Amino acid sequence: MFVGPYSISMETQKRSRFKPDPKLKLMDQVRQVLRYHHYAYRTEQTYCNWIVRFIKFHGAKNYPSQMGKPHIEGFLSHLATRGEVAAATQRQALNAIVFLYRHVLGQEIEEQLEPVRAKRHARPPTVMTQAEVGCVMAGMAGTHLLMAKIL
Repeated sequence: MFVGPYSISMETQKRSRFKPDPKLKLMDQVRQVLRYHHYAYRTEQTYCNWIVRFIKFHGAKNYPSQMGKPHIEGFLSHLATRGEVAAATQRQALNAIVFLYRHVLGQEIEEQLEPVRAKRHARPPTVMTQAEVGCVMAGMAGTHLLMAKIL
């Protein structure tokens, strides 16, 4: 953490943390905190969607504050294995759930999360063969052909 004349101690950060209205439903509390922190509307929609999916994944039986690390890992691992989502999508779901626990419920996830990670797929570049380039250029004429030959 940066330490300088304008840095804020961890104690000050914990004391000044915004607390949502406990009378509201959970998703309304999430929206309230997101809006307090000036998150984009699209981010709000996405985070709320992931949080609802997380709760529904566990049968909507337990309140998130009663769930913990094994539940979060189970959901994220499910996304990677059965949901077949991209690594960035899994990371987005993780960020939404961590936001829920840290900023809305005021709970830290004690241990390091170790879900099954989604694999990043290598995307080889698409390259045309000389014969394919010749076929494309044979179909061109005029200015377009001249520009293609210059390239």
